[in-house]
Amino acid sequence: MVHECEHYVNGTWVAPLEQQFMNVTDPSTEEVFSRVSMGGAKDVDRAVAAARAAFPSFSRTAPRERLELLRSILAQYEKRRDEVANVLCREMGAPLQLAREQQSSPADLICMIDVLRHYRFEELRGSTKIVREPIGVVGLITPWNWPIGQIMMKVAPAIAAGCTMVLKPSEVAPLNAVIWSEVMHAAGVPKGVYNMVQGEGGVVGEAMSAHPGIDMMSFTGSTRAGILVAEGAARTVKRVAQELGGKSANILLSDVDFKNAVTQGVLRVMRNSGQACSAPTRMFVPVDRHDEVKAMAKATAERLVVGDVRDPSTDLGPVVNEAQFNKVQRLIQAGIDEGAELVAGGGGRPKHLRSGYFVRPTVFANVRNGMSIAREEIFGPVLSILPYRNEEEVIELANDTIYGLAAYVQSSDLARARRLAARLRAGTVHINYPVSDRSAPVGGYKHSGNGRENGRWGLEEYLEVKAMLGYGTE
Repeated sequence: MVHECEHYVNGTWVAPLEQQFMNVTDPSTEEVFSRVSMGGAKDVDRAVAAARAAFPSFSRTAPRERLELLRSILAQYEKRRDEVANVLCREMGAPLQLAREQQSSPADLICMIDVLRHYRFEELRGSTKIVREPIGVVGLITPWNWPIGQIMMKVAPAIAAGCTMVLKPSEVAPLNAVIWSEVMHAAGVPKGVYNMVQGEGGVVGEAMSAHPGIDMMSFTGSTRAGILVAEGAARTVKRVAQELGGKSANILLSDVDFKNAVTQGVLRVMRNSGQACSAPTRMFVPVDRHDEVKAMAKATAERLVVGDVRDPSTDLGPVVNEAQFNKVQRLIQAGIDEGAELVAGGGGRPKHLRSGYFVRPTVFANVRNGMSIAREEIFGPVLSILPYRNEEEVIELANDTIYGLAAYVQSSDLARARRLAARLRAGTVHINYPVSDRSAPVGGYKHSGNGRENGRWGLEEYLEVKAMLGYGTE
């Protein structure tokens, strides 16, 4: 790459107005291998000005033009996908197989192309015409745990809607965004429609959130940071869509195939080294099956291979950086100190690894819902097993959290699972580990955010609704 130390503004790569840089560290080796520019408020002003200048013309483009633009972006991205996977492997520690098959997948972009093909922006209801129009200039802030996918999840609907934008990718995993910006340029995105400013959330993100030239903020990240975005945005009364933290319940009912349900539950927690907002980190099991489940979870966790992210046999790479490693270690110790039963893993690195931010796949049993490991989002490969006595109790325990991003229900009786799923306070409920549905809305209740991404709902976050009364009157 040749653009790591530049921002992308108004259709070209530009030098930062403030000469500050941040190192990019490989979490597998703890070694610095690149650096990126750290933008400031002036860089944001320049990018917003470009986006505002481009909005009048781009907002009036026909949906078919925007559809062709998205198809061009997809074609250019496919040429760079392997490169993206390799970058993700190095800058965030994703195992190469995971990076190739899932982390770098353009599935969300493909989904939005399909949504735009069928979406109707206008409808006549009696004599009133309802029109959905682009909201304006949007600010996009994306996280490090699923970085390129989150970029697509925001950029694609913004373009489909006819918005112009400023993207601030995560400073923790910033290089994939450089490739993405090169893709946007190669695809022929009009000048000013897409702009990218690297930088820290407390500087660039804050400047974007409060900027009077930005009409909407879309943010994915921690609840703590999401609150700051919302506070900054409130001063200019802009729309805010947020996908924040999670502490998802996974309820195993008494009639389930426990071996399959436990194994799949453990693997879903450990995927991406536990760095997923919707990971089913609280596994609720009938009290009389607790010891059996504990043994199954232990066996599954201990079979997982932690190590070289380029080795096809590796299941888990490192967590993303030292700060995340220390947080996970602190919470593992809190679980021990608060009396949870350590079944597998524990503190420190796996014994065969002397460096890197690697965490041992960890399972706790006999966890109570008031413990730190059951309340806080750990964002690491740590599972808590909690016993319950009956359905009413497990529903109460599952909902007893400030979060509401996702929940999971496992049962051989689909009608029973459906009844229970309907009572869970979460934006997405997974019944019997279903296949992914990219067209389904993603978002949370409570402290897990507001607004929705993906599918038609994701597109509509970027649209205003206008009613023209008397439009159909002769």
